[in-house]
Amino acid sequence: MKRNIYLQMKSLKEARKILFDRFFQKKSLATERVPVSLALGRILSEPVSALISSPNFHAAAMDGVAVEASHTFGASEANPKRLIIGKDAAWVNTGHLLPEPFNAVIMIEHLQETGENQIRIEAPAFPFQHVRKMGEDIVATELLFSSNHRITPYCLGALLSGGVFSLPVYKKPRVVIIPTGSELVDGLSDLKPPLGAKDLKPGQVIECNSYVLGGLIEAVGGEYERMKIIQDDQEAIMAKVRELTRKEADMILVIGGSSAGSEDFARHVIKEAGEILVHGVTIMPGKPVILGEVNQVPVIGIPGYPVSAIIAFEQFAEPLLLNMLGQPERERAEVAAFPTRKIASKLGVEEFLRVKIGSVGEKMVCTPLPRGAGFITSITGADGIIRIPAHVEGLNADTPVQATLLRPLSAIKNTLVVVGSHDNTLDIVSDQLARQTGISLSSSHVGSMGGLMAIKKGACHLAGSHLLDETDGSYNLSYIRTHLKDIPVRLVNLVMRDQGLIVPEKNPKQIRGIEDLCREDFRFINRQKGSGTRILLDFKLKALNIDPETIEGYGDEEYTHMSVAAAVLSGRADAGLGIYAAARALGLGFIPIVTEQYDLVIPGVFFDTQPIQRLIETICGSPFKRRVEALGGYHTHKTGTLIL
Repeated sequence: MKRNIYLQMKSLKEARKILFDRFFQKKSLATERVPVSLALGRILSEPVSALISSPNFHAAAMDGVAVEASHTFGASEANPKRLIIGKDAAWVNTGHLLPEPFNAVIMIEHLQETGENQIRIEAPAFPFQHVRKMGEDIVATELLFSSNHRITPYCLGALLSGGVFSLPVYKKPRVVIIPTGSELVDGLSDLKPPLGAKDLKPGQVIECNSYVLGGLIEAVGGEYERMKIIQDDQEAIMAKVRELTRKEADMILVIGGSSAGSEDFARHVIKEAGEILVHGVTIMPGKPVILGEVNQVPVIGIPGYPVSAIIAFEQFAEPLLLNMLGQPERERAEVAAFPTRKIASKLGVEEFLRVKIGSVGEKMVCTPLPRGAGFITSITGADGIIRIPAHVEGLNADTPVQATLLRPLSAIKNTLVVVGSHDNTLDIVSDQLARQTGISLSSSHVGSMGGLMAIKKGACHLAGSHLLDETDGSYNLSYIRTHLKDIPVRLVNLVMRDQGLIVPEKNPKQIRGIEDLCREDFRFINRQKGSGTRILLDFKLKALNIDPETIEGYGDEEYTHMSVAAAVLSGRADAGLGIYAAARALGLGFIPIVTEQYDLVIPGVFFDTQPIQRLIETICGSPFKRRVEALGGYHTHKTGTLIL
């Protein structure tokens, strides 16, 4: 198979117009009747009117007595009136039928019982006082909801009150999902206990996109059917697409095979079976998306990377499904936020950048997450998305940008933003803090120096840092005095941790320490510039008089300890400097180098705020310390100590 070539890529705006011009308002869904009890979220295909009034009788609106209003006229404190129960009045409770011939209710608080079956009133009642009149809420034949109305929980009450027990609704648009790829395995059926995911062979990938897209389809009111995974076989994919377009599918999503590889068959299948409308859109992620038609059914070639798949679905498939249901596109809330640093972007491509967002002081700040289309965690961990236009090379840190929110603004405002060095215990802090206080912790890993710079810019509530002073062996203090001299800060210890060389299990190359890093048979994986681990490494190399240029892999960088451990586990490197907990988590070997101090740097302006104080209470608690010590390689005897 020849490789695909993107000959005429379209902008997002152009691609959407081509797709919508072909399909918008041209697909009529069948209708059905469903019980009101099953109608939540469904879309009315016809207007619905009330069959009965609500209430359908005159009802007492208060506890008291029902009376004929005219019989009470003239009553006053000076001239009270006496009424006989059973003749002039009748006892009623709220909601009771108002007995004839009475037309008003006097509250029980406004009458006095003067004897058996006798009451006294000191004020008159007016007609229909404290009475819910027939049809006060709903009048029979009144329009309740028009066509294309989405049924909400509130609607259920109005429908049942109006005597409507079944509804005419559009059938849910039926979307068929075809996952393709010889590398894919179904984690829910192919991988069986007891080993499960550990049975994966090199090159195999657990298929997840179909389940993600299925959830998105249901969220907008559709239903989906997931086909079994089809391997990279053009004829097999072709046969399935043709079969499905003859079986009343309202949309087909072919996952994978939309890019330019020699085994990417989606384009050839759609072209041969129908028509290609668009192949390639100038967005990132999502560029390889294919928009096509087969037998008047929209067929969309969804890119295989998870974030690309989500962006492609939300920009193309979701609006089509909503249009079939007579619904407008979803509108998400937006907020203006300041990037925590300058963000470069590629000209000619509209980028959907996933970001963390936090409310720091008087402004919203946003920090970019990993940009690769394969990082599903970049969207599960995102608070919002920034769209960088195709004609813009990047964003400036001092200029606010519009961020589309993926989480409620109230949740974002209840979040502590920590920027700086990565440490595994931050995950425990986050979980324990949320569990005990309801406060969220949002962490971005940019290294210890990056954390101090974020504090300097007012871009976070606190920073994680373990910066070693080579002159006296202390941590963080000299860096704070140098880089944050004009900003009052407090320094609180989070943990002491064992740092060393992470090596493969059983240490096959018999690495003894830092002095072995320059061996010819050795490849290293480093941490990024500005990280405390990188500073520690450079300090040790200097002390041993080792030139970094002699270390193979010194320029290869990762941003977290777990990423370093993963590089060693995969065989990409023979060793990397990191914490013991990361090595232990992945079953790797560990050569201790130093026990270092990992602290939290907190601007003084935030230190006495309730969220920060709750954070400190959390890390000082026994539950947090027990969980940290269980990771291995951590020491909590100084945890919570105020150092500065």
